[in-house]
Amino acid sequence: MTDDVLRERVHGLMPQAQSELAEMVSFQSVHNPEVSPPEECDKMVDWLLEAFTSLGFDEVAANETSDGSKAVTGHLDGPDDAPTVLLYFHHDVQPPLGEDEWDSPVWSLTERNGRWYGRGAADCKGNIAVHLAALRALDGDIPVNVKIIGEGSEEQGTGGIENFVPRNPDLVRADAILVVDTGNFAVGRPSLTKSLRGIANVVVSVETLGSAMHSGMFGGAAPDALAALIVMLASMRDAKGNTTIDGLDASTTFDGVDYPAEVFRTDATVLDGVDLIGSGGVADRVWARPAVTVLGMDCPPVVGSSSAVVPRARARVSLRVPPGMDSKVAQDALIDHLTAAAPWNVKVSFERESIGSPFVGSTEGPAYDSMIAAMKGAYRTDDVLLMGQGGSIPLCNVFADTFPDAEIMLLGVEEPQCLIHAPNESVDPSEIENMAIAEASFLKEYASRARR
Repeated sequence: MTDDVLRERVHGLMPQAQSELAEMVSFQSVHNPEVSPPEECDKMVDWLLEAFTSLGFDEVAANETSDGSKAVTGHLDGPDDAPTVLLYFHHDVQPPLGEDEWDSPVWSLTERNGRWYGRGAADCKGNIAVHLAALRALDGDIPVNVKIIGEGSEEQGTGGIENFVPRNPDLVRADAILVVDTGNFAVGRPSLTKSLRGIANVVVSVETLGSAMHSGMFGGAAPDALAALIVMLASMRDAKGNTTIDGLDASTTFDGVDYPAEVFRTDATVLDGVDLIGSGGVADRVWARPAVTVLGMDCPPVVGSSSAVVPRARARVSLRVPPGMDSKVAQDALIDHLTAAAPWNVKVSFERESIGSPFVGSTEGPAYDSMIAAMKGAYRTDDVLLMGQGGSIPLCNVFADTFPDAEIMLLGVEEPQCLIHAPNESVDPSEIENMAIAEASFLKEYASRARR
């Protein structure tokens, strides 16, 4: 099959891809019963079982994991001497978050200005559409062995799949693993994500008084827990906004694509006149260095607050951990830093949240070379970018530990305009089309290179 024929086939499959993506988006598959009925996740799983079975996959199954989510697995056998490729996706989605902020129905795929809108349209159901279109385009001529693993609780981060994979290695063992849950640097700019930052979160609590006390009678001598917490949180950055956690190196640089500041401002929706924080290149700041964020605070809200000294306050603090840094060491350093920064001998306590290690993907080998060639051909370019992601995908480290010889690559349709996790999530259909061409071409190219 020539590349032109493959391209024509994928193009002809796009109406079906749109229709199937609309079906997938209609399932409110948030793996959280407080947000969405569990039946919605089950409907999505049933849809996947039917879709992959119709493609000829054998033993397509929904496997319940330790957190109650269901991992979809199956295999499609190719020639006996062919390598095995594992295709990863997740079928759960983020909650809609402020449905009144959406410009179209959350759970209905809506075409607008050349993009397709709806929760999960990109993350990660658009990537499922890529897998289906790529496999259909090969029209039964599958030159490698293909396995699938579809995670059901990735957005909740409750770890079901991380427990499932080491306990069921034969279901997912492969020579090459495509984690299709990232995206290109920009629409039409083919990219592989070569690194992920890890995560080390804590909840810090400060207590100073037995109860709230009248600020007019006691303010000025009574220690304010909220003020103390603000001092502690402010100590985590310098005047330029760089993360400055004692003991953590914040000077490393990213070896890959540059991230122009003006492009980042647009991608991050930074308001006019507001400075970017930190120093050095943007790619260094968001992909190669530790970065701290205050995710939330428990303290009196403005509406309903009283004239009282606050006796207790707490904050949830997230620390993103770059490759080369140990997440447990980083979490310890964050706790030590905040403890040392606490003023007035206030009472400080911490809750550790689960940590995720940073990850570095494959950048050499027959699968990597095949993917670079396939992406160049699909996007008709001589340049495939190597980029990082600030986010964490703990399963990547599980894959690496369980299958140390496998080549692991991260790619997908989730470029910055997709606004994943935010209102008005969308996908550019050209990304689905081109990534499907790239994936189908990769399967052909990898089979050829593996036999050399």
